Amino acid sequence: MTMDAMPRALLERVAKARVLGKSPVGAYLRVNDWIWRHLPGPIAALRPIDSYGRFLHSLACLHADREMYLGTFFLRNRAELELIRRLCEPIAVRRPVKIAVLGCSNGAEVYSIRWALRSIQPDGRIILHGVDVSPAALECAREGVYSTGISELVHEPLCAFMTAGEMEEMLDREGERLRIKASIRDGIAWHLGDAADPRTRDDLGPQDIVVANRFLCHMNPPDAERCLRDVAGLVAPGGHLFVSGVDLDVRTKVARDLGWTPAAQLLEDIHEGDRSLRNDWPCKYWGLEPLDKRRSDWALRYASAFQIGSGRESAVRPHARAASESPSARSRARRHDADVDPPR
Repeated sequence: MTMDAMPRALLERVAKARVLGKSPVGAYLRVNDWIWRHLPGPIAALRPIDSYGRFLHSLACLHADREMYLGTFFLRNRAELELIRRLCEPIAVRRPVKIAVLGCSNGAEVYSIRWALRSIQPDGRIILHGVDVSPAALECAREGVYSTGISELVHEPLCAFMTAGEMEEMLDREGERLRIKASIRDGIAWHLGDAADPRTRDDLGPQDIVVANRFLCHMNPPDAERCLRDVAGLVAPGGHLFVSGVDLDVRTKVARDLGWTPAAQLLEDIHEGDRSLRNDWPCKYWGLEPLDKRRSDWALRYASAFQIGSGRESAVRPHARAASESPSARSRARRHDADVDPPR
C-alpha cells in the first residue's frame, strides 16, 4: 500500500482522527514501530514490506504535530564530515574557506566540523560560523562544556557515536563535565538568528559551504520549502549546500526547481551515515527512507550535498562517483537500535 493508493484527503483525515481525545493512529504507529525495529534487515528490504514502510512513513508525516528539537550528537555522520574535508582542502590552499552551520543547536555539529578540518593549517584558513535561534543553545555552544551522560539541554548522549580516542582528541574532562579543547573552540563565530532571515545572510555574506541539517524536518513542508529556498541564497556561486534531516519530497522539489547539482561522492555513505535518522524510519516523521535505486531520480532525491550555481573551485565532480571513495560508513558504524529523540 502506498499513499497514492489512498486519496490524500482521506489519509489526512485518518491521520488526524481522535477517539475519546486520543489518536488511534498514534497507537497504530507505535505498534508498527516496535515490529519494524525487530524485523531482520533482509525481510524489511523485501519490496512489499518496503512499500508498506513507505505508507507508514507517509502516515507518520501527516499524523505528527511538528515542533523544533535541539537533539544532536558529535560526529553523527562521518561520511558527511569527510566530504566537507574534501571540499575545503583545495580551496584552503588559495584562500580561507567560509563555512556557516545553520540551526547549530548546542554546537556539537560545528565542533565536529572543526575537528574534521583540524589537518588544514594554518587555523585561519577556516572561517566557521554557527547560527541558531535559541539563546540557550547558542550560549551552550559558545561555552563548549557538556555533560558526560545525557545532555540536559538536548536530552541526548552527545558522545554516543565517538570512540574513546576521539573524545580524548576533542574534549578535556573536568569532573563530570567535558570541555571542547581550546584549539578547536577558539576562532568560531556564533550568531543568534533565524536561518531564513535576510539579516542572517547580510551578516554572514556568501559562504563556500552552508550546512542546514536536521531542522527543516521539524517544519511543516510549505514552511520548510520556503526556508530551504532562502537558505540557498547564502551559498556563494559554485559553493555547496549540505541539507539532511528534511522531507525528501521538499528537498527534491527545491533542488529540481533551482537546478542544484547533487554531489556524487559519498552519496550513499552519507545517506546511510546518520543512523539516528535511518533507524527511526518509517514510523517517525524525521526518519530517513532507504535509498531506492529503482527510482529514476534517485541521485537527486537521496543526495544530501549539492553544488549551487557554478564555480571553478569545486572539489567534487558531481557527475561521477569517485573510484577512491572511503569504505562505506555502514561498515564502520556500530548498530544503534535504541529509540532516540528527534534530531536537530
